[in-house]
Amino acid sequence: MQKNKFTGLNRFLKSESLQQLLNKIDDGTFSTFIDDWKWIFSYSKRYKKVIAFYLILGILSSTLGLVSSVVSKYLIDIIVGKKLDQLWVLVFMMVFSTVFSLVFSSVIGRLSLKISIDVGNDIQADIFSQIIDAKWLELNRYPNGDLLNRFNSDVSTVAGNAVSWGPSLILSVYNFIATFCVILYYDVTMAFIALGSAPFLLLMSRYIMRKNKEYRERVLQMNSKLMSFEVETFYNIDTIKSFGIMDKYGRELKKWQGKYKDHSLEYNLFQIKTGILTKLISTGVTFVAFGYCLFRMWSGAISYGTMTLFLQQRSALTSQFNSLVGIIPGMLNSSISAHRIREIVQLPKEFHNPEAAKQLDAVKDDGLTVRMKDVDFSYMEGQNVITDSDFVAQPGEIVALVGPSGEGKTTMLRLILGLISPQDGSVVLSGKDGREMDMSADVRQFFSYVPQGNTILSGTIAENLRMVKEDATDEEIIDALKTACAWDFVSRHPQGIGMNVGERGMGLSEGQAQRIAIARAVLRDAPILLMDEATSALDVTTERQVLRNIIKQHPNKTCIVTTHRPSVLNMCQRVYRVMETNVRELSEEESSRMAMDF
Repeated sequence: MQKNKFTGLNRFLKSESLQQLLNKIDDGTFSTFIDDWKWIFSYSKRYKKVIAFYLILGILSSTLGLVSSVVSKYLIDIIVGKKLDQLWVLVFMMVFSTVFSLVFSSVIGRLSLKISIDVGNDIQADIFSQIIDAKWLELNRYPNGDLLNRFNSDVSTVAGNAVSWGPSLILSVYNFIATFCVILYYDVTMAFIALGSAPFLLLMSRYIMRKNKEYRERVLQMNSKLMSFEVETFYNIDTIKSFGIMDKYGRELKKWQGKYKDHSLEYNLFQIKTGILTKLISTGVTFVAFGYCLFRMWSGAISYGTMTLFLQQRSALTSQFNSLVGIIPGMLNSSISAHRIREIVQLPKEFHNPEAAKQLDAVKDDGLTVRMKDVDFSYMEGQNVITDSDFVAQPGEIVALVGPSGEGKTTMLRLILGLISPQDGSVVLSGKDGREMDMSADVRQFFSYVPQGNTILSGTIAENLRMVKEDATDEEIIDALKTACAWDFVSRHPQGIGMNVGERGMGLSEGQAQRIAIARAVLRDAPILLMDEATSALDVTTERQVLRNIIKQHPNKTCIVTTHRPSVLNMCQRVYRVMETNVRELSEEESSRMAMDF
């Protein structure tokens, strides 16, 4: 194994973390480190007043701690010198400074956690919105697990340092210098001896351990629920983006964050109470020992109070020194996490055109036409999936896309939805006025989409449908279920539309899940309906009935389906074949022959 080469002053310190920082300066990547911390501080600025208050409390608390130690030294000297007229004044000062130091420490601990949670929530909310708005193709280059790791672990690392790093550094330096100067003032040799380490004892009863475990488990359970929401959201990103309901999920995230925050603050309050209790017990034990020492000093068996001051402060000095050394690894870890988050935040965003959406909204009731012109598209350069292809689907039509698996049917739907953009050619929407609008994230509101696979989320049937129309009445939901031929099995359940289903539609058959997904798209009531193998689990009779219901109730709707079922082809006004990167409209005779070949 190759040994690390330490340079400069670090040849004597031999710190791995410090060497990493020095290497960044040498290889020119230190500017990236600075940029990462500038990004972290952009969130810190929002809390600068609270940070200043946090810092003032920290300095005051540390000062009172030192005052208490110095007072104890003089108290010992008074006892030794038998100057009892000043005894009660110093006892009062010692108790006063100790109590206030304890109160300030508790306030700082709670304030620090609250700020850390708020900063983490702010970063997560910003990242969530930017992930949802990122281009589909760019976003899908990252595995879901990697996204979640950045979204949770990296954000937690950054949030923990965004507020506390600066004050912690200042407080550590202040405490170290102040403590060292106090000891140095009384004894130079003692000041340097004090750099040694000493153990810190912590008392905790069985009851506190048990309660602490219970609170911790509650926080972790809520964190798991929050994680489940995030997993479901990212897993169903196609559906959420296609329905254009990103804002709804942003609000849902904030609700879960609020619940997690409440549990965490409740846990923190318990820690503060138990911390005060254990501190009081520890202080009580210290006072007993101190009283015993005073008795021993009174009898002349122990030296002067300066030694007691040294014994009290050497542990604090060592602790502050270790804190200073530990700041560099924290800085590096935060920089790495910030860089990983920034990679996601800086992904190219979707094209928005609210004016086009406004113009199409005025003519949508008469139906919208989807048109592709001379489209070329490839996921990777030089490997076309669609080449020089045209496509059109008009109001009142059912248009089919057929072809072998993996030839590009789903890619066609992604192009139509504007999730991906062609390298050449165009995908446009137009109304009866003939004005054509390029696809964008804003005009996606005119689509209802039923993707392949099971897209049912955990919750009730009603909640699954209301995700696309939050203010939908029960009657509207039931009508949509009837159109999708789903009301027959939903109505038989004792809870009806309040029936609960598990994650990924657990508790429903594949055919039932498909009909719920179709009902959701019907409830959306958009001018264009896209169905990607959405009836594959239905029998032929149900499949035909569903399509008839949709066209009958919405005669101006444009329906585009990818399918292999002959029953669907016989109902289509137009059939396009996708094969060998080309999309070609089949003649009526070719369509009939293809239907017979299935």
